[in-house]
Amino acid sequence: MAKKLILCDCLGSQTVDAAAISEVSGMTCSRVYTSLCEGQIDLAAKEISGGDVIIACQQERQRFEELAEELEVDTPAFVDLRDRAGWGEGNVSPKMAALVAEAGLTAFAGQMGKSIDIISEGTCLIISGSSGVDAVLQAAADLCETLAVTVLVSNAEHVPMDRRFDCVVGSVRNATGALGGFTLKIDRLQQVIVGGRGTFNLTPPQDGAASQCDIIVDLSGQNPMFPAHEKRDGYLRADPTHAPSVAKAVFAASQMIGTFEKPLYVRLEESLCAHKRAEQPACSNCLNVCPTGAILSAGEHVTIDPMICAGCGSCAAVCPSGAISYDAPPVDTIFRRLSTLASTYTQAGGENPRLLVHDGATGVEMIALAARFGRGLPSDVIPLETDALSGFGHAEIMAALACGFGEVNILAFPKSELDVIEGQIALATALSGRDTIHLLQPGDPDAMSEMLYKETAAPIACDPILPMGTRRQVARLAAKALQPEATVVELPENAPYGAILVDTDACSLCLSCVSLCPSGALGDNEDLPQLRFQEDACLQCGLCVTICPEKAITLKPQMDLTDAAFTQQVMHEEEPFACVECGSLFGVKSTVEKITEKLAGKHAMFANPAAVKMIQMCDNCRVQAQYHSTDNPFQGGERPRVRTSDDYFSKRKDH
Repeated sequence: MAKKLILCDCLGSQTVDAAAISEVSGMTCSRVYTSLCEGQIDLAAKEISGGDVIIACQQERQRFEELAEELEVDTPAFVDLRDRAGWGEGNVSPKMAALVAEAGLTAFAGQMGKSIDIISEGTCLIISGSSGVDAVLQAAADLCETLAVTVLVSNAEHVPMDRRFDCVVGSVRNATGALGGFTLKIDRLQQVIVGGRGTFNLTPPQDGAASQCDIIVDLSGQNPMFPAHEKRDGYLRADPTHAPSVAKAVFAASQMIGTFEKPLYVRLEESLCAHKRAEQPACSNCLNVCPTGAILSAGEHVTIDPMICAGCGSCAAVCPSGAISYDAPPVDTIFRRLSTLASTYTQAGGENPRLLVHDGATGVEMIALAARFGRGLPSDVIPLETDALSGFGHAEIMAALACGFGEVNILAFPKSELDVIEGQIALATALSGRDTIHLLQPGDPDAMSEMLYKETAAPIACDPILPMGTRRQVARLAAKALQPEATVVELPENAPYGAILVDTDACSLCLSCVSLCPSGALGDNEDLPQLRFQEDACLQCGLCVTICPEKAITLKPQMDLTDAAFTQQVMHEEEPFACVECGSLFGVKSTVEKITEKLAGKHAMFANPAAVKMIQMCDNCRVQAQYHSTDNPFQGGERPRVRTSDDYFSKRKDH
């Protein structure tokens, strides 16, 4: 934990109770400064020189970071108390203490997320359309001094005489990849033949030409080349008729040369993935929600292209098995932050806290504008910033409610993955049994404040719990805490928890579902014909439904909150058949009888009563009977006599 918190009341515009913050958060506080970024900058330098500090200001973060660099000391950590608490209404000290305690969790943890290096050598392809060609050529001229530029135009009339950059004619069939590794297929490709008088000549058109580049600047004015194109690193798209957009794209492209660190947002445990078994499809939740197409099928599991992954977290939210988990930061970090925020707020004297989950871009700006020019956030609304808004799924929502928050609000915008967020809210609502989970989509900061001030604070639903374990374990623990009297909670379709229903009249106990169940929820009994099921392990992937030849299995989304969910329940059982020879038990009696009835005297291979009898034998007896039968397929002709020395001597005498 940081040694010291540096406080400032920002020219007296907020009230900061250093003693109250220090008492509850356990962090040493400085005296409350008034103008730490301007008139008291020398005092700021002295505080930063001491090391291990958190500065309670985000607006002037760059200034303090530059000051630390000048002083040749470690960069301090930061927490925003002014916009997120100080400029709100009501008693804000409990919220300030909670935010400070949360900041102390990770400020000096020294844990860097995993990443890979991306190398961009500056090879840039600018794609032109039928209009705005002049803007495209100007963009190429602006970039050619920095990048290796090639312009792709749609027809020969647009080929320029400027030889500072290359120009080709054609149209893009498709494109794959990301920054530092784009691959394109180009049809009708024609290259410039340099030399001669007049306009340049072109090579004959060629379809399916392959090309590679590091950066794509799409000024064609056509549909984007990639899904969720704004999340694709290295792909810049602008309207060629809108000069500011083109200028922004050109500037961004000019900065994309060199070596960059690409975060590895998610972690994949292939052994836990329930995507497919024996070429039979099962869970495809992550494939269905990935906005960038970074997730692909790879046999029995999926694969994630880290170069394309934008870190939205949707896959981790909907993964039923935990095979995909958000790793930047890990999910247990979110659980610890939630617990710290709620417990610190309560210890500081706050009551019925409400959580506001938002992203680190639009959400931060919305809160800052609401605080500076409007009413800001209510004193009981505690903001939680997350890099992956859609990754804040039902387990995290349940953890928040069970930690001590009376209400959870998720601040979303049109570019958020709303379908994933809405689905997770519906699931959390069913699990918690509370209608205190809201999706906020305000049009402006004032509308956001109005929504939050209009709501009535909901009381805490249960004694706070400590969320520990996997997302599935936390969700179950929270559900039991929030609904202590409930036994079985009905859930919406496609929930990752549930039971199965077995049509015992149709089920033949072939156990094909058992052999393919990826989580081990379905099991058998070595001694008796039984189909067993353990609900806690079921992922509701649907593989058992797909593989069942009799279509006897259906899924039932629910969560059994009793201990019965952790034990194997017999879903179907029948009497075993006794071997007619040795009496040992094998197979299913009804199945053996049905097969006997269907084949006896009705099939050429079972016209003989002895052959029919073999159907009613165990494996060992069947082999013995087959071997000793008159038409034994294993029986060969008469074995030849063993040759002896006399045979060889007799041949010599004959010669």
